[in-house]
Amino acid sequence: MKVVIVTDAWKPQVNGVVRTLTQTRLELERLGHEVVLITPLEFRTIPCPTYPDIRLSLFPGRKLARLLAEAGPQALHIATEGPLGLAARAWARERNLPFTTAYHTRFPEYVHARIRLPLSATYRFLRWFHGGSRAIMVPTEVVRRDLVANGFPPEQVVLWSRGVDLDIFQPGPAMANDARPPIFLCVGRVAVEKNLEAFLHLDLPGTKWVAGEGPQLDELRRRYPDVRFTGVLGQTELASLYNAASVFVFPSRTDTFGLVLLEAMACGCPVAAFPVTGPLDVLGDSPAGVMDEDLRAACLRALDIPRELPRAHAERFSWANATQTFLSYLHPFPPPPSGGGESPFKSHGGVRRVWNALRYSMRGLGSAWRLESAFRQELALATLLLPLALLLPLEPVPRLALIASVILVLIVELLNSGIEAAVDRISLDVHRLAGRAKDYGSAAVLLALGLCGLTWALLAGPVIWRLLVN
Repeated sequence: MKVVIVTDAWKPQVNGVVRTLTQTRLELERLGHEVVLITPLEFRTIPCPTYPDIRLSLFPGRKLARLLAEAGPQALHIATEGPLGLAARAWARERNLPFTTAYHTRFPEYVHARIRLPLSATYRFLRWFHGGSRAIMVPTEVVRRDLVANGFPPEQVVLWSRGVDLDIFQPGPAMANDARPPIFLCVGRVAVEKNLEAFLHLDLPGTKWVAGEGPQLDELRRRYPDVRFTGVLGQTELASLYNAASVFVFPSRTDTFGLVLLEAMACGCPVAAFPVTGPLDVLGDSPAGVMDEDLRAACLRALDIPRELPRAHAERFSWANATQTFLSYLHPFPPPPSGGGESPFKSHGGVRRVWNALRYSMRGLGSAWRLESAFRQELALATLLLPLALLLPLEPVPRLALIASVILVLIVELLNSGIEAAVDRISLDVHRLAGRAKDYGSAAVLLALGLCGLTWALLAGPVIWRLLVN
């Protein structure tokens, strides 16, 4: 199946949404599915107010519709509620096509923390956005209950857990350092919603480390000069950092899951966290970490946890299982009616459809000019013959016949190129039926060229001869 995933969160961002989608794509491809990701990298963007690391796509509707039509998806998943997510939702709703969505982040709480917008207003927007979705995928049962309590239909909200790459995140060499032990580590966006100061102001022995970037980074570096800020690390470096840490501290109260919890535990690093959504779902009653409203007490107690316990707990989570769950919730597009039917990728609006048809036609001419040498040669010939047909002293009907014969060659060449592209899209393997289809198209071009030549020889030849003789 060809699956298109539309997301406003993508690289170079480093966060749980990006990692989830990256791993999900890899697992889907391992299962034999084709995955197309549509991300802000393909659009003009501006930085998000108060969070410049996030790029917002500018007026993406038309280009997104073109990308979706070119991809020809059999299932559509909308991962985020940003400009691309809104455009993809509008595209699917206009064509009455099913789609699924995901709720990765406690968006209302994040917005409230930044601009004090009432939670009720943001939840109202989310109910509208996800209202047409066949399945709203959430990472934990606590988040599911939270959405249901805020007016989401219970049957629509489904669980899609997360996984961890146990081959990358595993006990191994620790990052070289001269830090005074024990090392308390926090990994994530350096932003107000992550509640980092609940960790940074703690009176703890040893050293505090923070890995990640975000809008609060410069401010927190100035305010906490004794804390080591490493910036964003690649996954291999991050694994060595987890292996160097004594305790992984997770101060966030708003995360829906917290993939970094799994990554840390997969490397054998015990966890200290508040007893809230995310840690509650990941840790449960496991002895791999400590949850306490007194975060300092949780950090100190976690120092006594043997490192084999967190690793054993993390091994229960796999991306293969998570992706099978994701796949089970997708809603494939309905097949076209037997005997044909209109493509669901077409726009059905009157004026808009005319405009789109004109735009697609011009794009087709441009593609033929760039990619088809035969079309370029015939077009070059047409630029000579068409002015000549207008200049020759002929009656209107013969003149029109000369012009029509030239344009007919171009039309047949475009149809032949379309046949070749369609055959190659299906398969590049040698097959007698594919060869026959291309031969038919080539024969049509040959006949059109012959007709053009005969028309010019009969109608224009005598006139040109008389002009040359006189």
